[in-house]
Amino acid sequence: MNWIELRTRQQLADIIALSHKRPQVIFKHSTRCSISSIALTRLKKAGNLEGADFYYLDLLAFRELSGQIAGTFRVAHESPQLLLIKNGECTYEESHLGITPAELQEQIHHTAS
Repeated sequence: MNWIELRTRQQLADIIALSHKRPQVIFKHSTRCSISSIALTRLKKAGNLEGADFYYLDLLAFRELSGQIAGTFRVAHESPQLLLIKNGECTYEESHLGITPAELQEQIHHTAS
């Protein structure tokens, strides 16, 4: 899967707009957390998941943006955290070791149909 680095508020606005056409996935990653590293490795090993655009946020480097994401989509901040955005709303959220490629792919397909 091709990760797009999420670094700006404008990108977040773009994600919301794009989510009206195609599901968008945001992975909030803490570079200091071993569980976050495990979740990221699982996603990377899954290969190419299809049907969505994938964004990676280093939440330690972009704490303010991480907080804005939580507020915008009305989810509690967690790390690691995976959000699936469709039609401007978070339709699926998972954290920690609950993040699995199979479940994400199922949710993407469910959201896209």
